[in-house]
Amino acid sequence: MPSATSVAVVVGAAATDPVPPPAPAARTPVVQTKESQSAMTPAKALDKLKAGNTRFRTGTSVERNLPAKVRATAAGQYPFAVVFSCMDSRVPVEMVFDQSIGSLFSIRVAGNVVNPDNLGSLEYAAKVIGVKLIVVLGHTSCGAVKGAVDNVKLGNLTELVAKIQPAVAASGSGTSKDSAYVDKVSEQHVRHSIKEIREKSPVLKELLDSGAVGMVGGMYDLETGAVTFYTD
Repeated sequence: MPSATSVAVVVGAAATDPVPPPAPAARTPVVQTKESQSAMTPAKALDKLKAGNTRFRTGTSVERNLPAKVRATAAGQYPFAVVFSCMDSRVPVEMVFDQSIGSLFSIRVAGNVVNPDNLGSLEYAAKVIGVKLIVVLGHTSCGAVKGAVDNVKLGNLTELVAKIQPAVAASGSGTSKDSAYVDKVSEQHVRHSIKEIREKSPVLKELLDSGAVGMVGGMYDLETGAVTFYTD
């Protein structure tokens, strides 16, 4: 049995131990809501994407409770932007812009070529769901662009790369081995796609002309992870 002295020491030590901190409260999942979507503007949406890309390329992406976000978005979706991009596996747009479940629509097709199906998807995103920004995103060293430069003929791919030919023609002469030329064609193609979207979708043109929705082109750099947005 311990002596009275030893008991006093034990009791005294327990009395001076720091109180353990309370367990952290469960995080409330932050997702896009109807209210946050309504408060968004095209300019704010672009700023949000720029900030997200900075986090992505600097390794400071936000930690997320994805199962909680799945549950929080099950009843509806209110994304703030739609990104129309290439299918390249190295350009996952939610990661590139450090966004999560319910924040973005992502429309992906080789070479980000415009066709009736993705025009309809863009119209749904903007007119029905209410996104505030359309981003047409190309990327460096694009295989579809190289195929267009080389005038590739291969099944249905023939028709796809033919849609990039106007950008090739606008870029002057060059080869698919010249990375600077390929990227020049990619930029021209993004700009041409923006023009096509306006011309081929009266629904989107009306939203764009009114300022309710914005549209911007950009280029993702495969080597740095940075997105450069075009200002003109």
